[in-house]
Amino acid sequence: MTGTWALLRLVLRRDRLLMPVWIVGLTLAPIGYLSSIKAAYPDAASRQHFYDLNASSATFVVRNGPLYGSSAGNLLAWQCGFVPVVVGLIALLTVVRHTRTEEEAGRRELTGATVVGRHAGLAAAVLAACGACSVCGLLVGFGVAAQGVPAVGAFALGLEFSLVGWVFAGVGAVAAQLTWGAGGARGIGIGVLVPAFLLRAAGDSSASEGWLAWLSPIGWAHRLRPFAGEQWWVLALAVVATGLLVVVAVALAARRDLGAALLPARPGRSGAKASLRSPLALAWRLQRGTLLVWTVCLGLVGLLMGGVAKNVAEMMRDNKAVAEVFSRMGGGGVVTDAYLAGTMTLFGLAAAGYAVQATLKLRAEEAAGRAEPVLATAVGRLGWALAHLTFAVAGPAFVLVVTGWATGVTSGVPLVPAALAQLPAVWVLAGLAAALVGFVPRFAAAAWGLLAAFLLLSLVGSALRWNDVVLGISPFSHLARLPGGTFSLAPVLWLLAIALVAAIGGLAALRRRDMPVG
Repeated sequence: MTGTWALLRLVLRRDRLLMPVWIVGLTLAPIGYLSSIKAAYPDAASRQHFYDLNASSATFVVRNGPLYGSSAGNLLAWQCGFVPVVVGLIALLTVVRHTRTEEEAGRRELTGATVVGRHAGLAAAVLAACGACSVCGLLVGFGVAAQGVPAVGAFALGLEFSLVGWVFAGVGAVAAQLTWGAGGARGIGIGVLVPAFLLRAAGDSSASEGWLAWLSPIGWAHRLRPFAGEQWWVLALAVVATGLLVVVAVALAARRDLGAALLPARPGRSGAKASLRSPLALAWRLQRGTLLVWTVCLGLVGLLMGGVAKNVAEMMRDNKAVAEVFSRMGGGGVVTDAYLAGTMTLFGLAAAGYAVQATLKLRAEEAAGRAEPVLATAVGRLGWALAHLTFAVAGPAFVLVVTGWATGVTSGVPLVPAALAQLPAVWVLAGLAAALVGFVPRFAAAAWGLLAAFLLLSLVGSALRWNDVVLGISPFSHLARLPGGTFSLAPVLWLLAIALVAAIGGLAALRRRDMPVG
């Protein structure tokens, strides 16, 4: 373990921009939700009405988990039911980034040549991820308690986020030992996260099979019961599970060579297929798995959100304040339209996440040293970059078509045009990511920070009635809120122009700068 603290400082320095962004974003989200709940349900009668409508709704329970009561704290904990999944995803990606990705890039070998113990890098990554999750939980506790709800429940809510992050930091540590590449490790980690969510959903939506939720760390988080008679002993489950996973990861790491993996790599062909002999074909081979995952996941969420739309009108029939909140998020005067328009905005932000990831594949290929052999052939820089940007442009369109169709199937409202209306803002994110890759490749990951900022403005800013100038920073605030809104061509043209200028500037800079840049 020699050198663990030095490597921990290195991890924190490398994540000095990204880590604070997601911690602050996930801290502000519950605070914004609580303000919206207090505005929409100002008295006990209105909160009880909400509880009566949704406590037994299978669709809502699958999405957010069980609703334990009708107090403002209960509604807040239920509204934040999906946040632990996000924290778990971030935690496992953080651990993979600072373990397997470091080995894949060759940096772990350099640090290992110094006075550093064999397991110091793994320990530093797990400590950084778990520490960040703990800080997020504490900030949530302080922020929510400051809004006038019971402090005990507020800190239980924060720890609900933290405990899922701890467990999946351990999952990421184990996954990093199994595969040769960081992509495979991320796939294994997400492959554990998704069944964990499904087990929790199955357990919570079926009283006779509630034990299934106890098989999932996400289910443990909900059983902590913030604001509903906290069960603090559940934290012990998370601590023990995290410890066991870390022990397993250390044992597995001791059984393999640096840069090797426990799962055998599948041998490749001696020669490339004809379908791989172009930059676009190679980009498709590298991007197709990510595109499939985003499409399937958002399509499933679309089916769920569309089913919720049928209950929205009933839920808000007697509550004008809630209708007003959804109307500020988007849509016309009809509550269901406003809900669906707000949902399309969320899907647009999610599709922007895929666009950013597809664009940053350029930087990942460059940093890993795989771009140089490609560019040593007859392939030019522009051809190589445009091949990946093709998926950053066309990929989100495909994702939104599938998601809009899936949401429309269960809601009964045609939503593909409404989903595609989000594309100009999505392409702005892709263009900005391309500009970062071209001009400041070391800070290309800041594109995720931009996405987080736009997400914060769309979710928290609109609910808290922030100034229109501030909200206008997000490109998503300039789009037509469909269905129910009025389409305008001028904002679309402006957003397309911004996306095009940013992308062209990034490509010009990429063509002129040195490659690779460490």
